[in-house]
Amino acid sequence: MKDRAHDDAMADAFRKDPTYAIELLNSILEDGEQGELLIALRQMTKAFGGVAKVAETAQLNGTHIYRTLSANGNPEIRSLTAILKTMGLRLAVQPIRHQATHV
Repeated sequence: MKDRAHDDAMADAFRKDPTYAIELLNSILEDGEQGELLIALRQMTKAFGGVAKVAETAQLNGTHIYRTLSANGNPEIRSLTAILKTMGLRLAVQPIRHQATHV
């Protein structure tokens, strides 16, 4: 049996279950871990046909996407929004839900 890279396995999971991808991204955004977000977005880029296809659809330079999603990347909101849009997603602001306290 041939071993697959973790990124390839995650890209497969995202293709098969887009809801999982959304839940994972929301969880990462809630935790505020930029490195994890960039990893997940790189994996999702594979799921959506690779950097070249995402770059073309997002009307961004492929090299720019590679740099943006690299381990040292620091995506601009414009780039992040364009990349997510190619995946049928968008950033959104939601209120923090506080649990009711009982006195």
